[in-house]
Amino acid sequence: MSKKHMGSSIDDFLKEEGVFEEAQAQAVKEVVAWQLAQAMKEKKISKNRHGHTAEDEPHAGGSLLDARNDITLSSLERAAAMVGRRVTIQLV
Repeated sequence: MSKKHMGSSIDDFLKEEGVFEEAQAQAVKEVVAWQLAQAMKEKKISKNRHGHTAEDEPHAGGSLLDARNDITLSSLERAAAMVGRRVTIQLV
């Protein structure tokens, strides 16, 4: 068994493999989807109700909670507003 990555961080490994940015983007989507699902649960909002609220995206309730999907910023802002939250974006 190779010990090439023994002691290195997961970030270092992902960078060496050339997939760091992709993995980081996926992780962010999963966290946002989880946060939205938790907020919807706290507010007792069903996926169906959310989906019907998004005028231009009737399937948005399920797709926003599926981190495999790409969503628009406006859809995310509407979903956040629905659960009393807001979206902030920061370039680092």
